[in-house]
This record gives sequence, C-alpha cells and structure tokens, in this order.
Amino acid sequence: MSRAESLTGGAFSCPRQDAAIPSALMIDDLDILRAANILVKRYGADAAIEAARRADELLEAGDMDGCAIWKRILAALGELTRTTPAEGERVN
Repeated sequence: MSRAESLTGGAFSCPRQDAAIPSALMIDDLDILRAANILVKRYGADAAIEAARRADELLEAGDMDGCAIWKRILAALGELTRTTPAEGERVN
C-alpha cells in the first residue's frame, strides 16, 4: 500500500452508505497527520489503540464518515510511528 493509500483509507476503509463523495475524504492529509500527532502526544504508545477504539465506536453508531476519518488517522499513526523505511523507500 502506498503512503497516499494509507492516509486516504486503503485497506482500512469503512463501508459506505452511498456513492457520493464522503466528507471523510474532504479532510486533507495534513489535518489527519496533525490529529495523529496529537494522539501520539496524548496517548503515547496507546495512540493506535485509541484511534481504533474510536473508529469502532463510530462504526457501531453507523457513522461511516466518522469511522473513515479515524481509520485514516490510524493509518497516519502507522506512518508516524514506524521505525523502518518501507520497501523501496529512499532514505535521506
């Protein structure tokens, strides 16, 4: 999965109720990364658990857009906290 896919849903996509563009896709990647960074500062190593918990709550409540946003945040957390480069990724 590419970085762009990871930040826009990719394998973590929530089911959608209609074919219209969901509001979750209208939030830019920078805001998603900011939210992920706040979670890391607040929850430390448990940030991903908190993001997944929130996504599950919203999914159970039927809020597909909210779930999709939190899944994007969860994917961004993976990018922020990984310690090794992805295969083929250039390192400075």
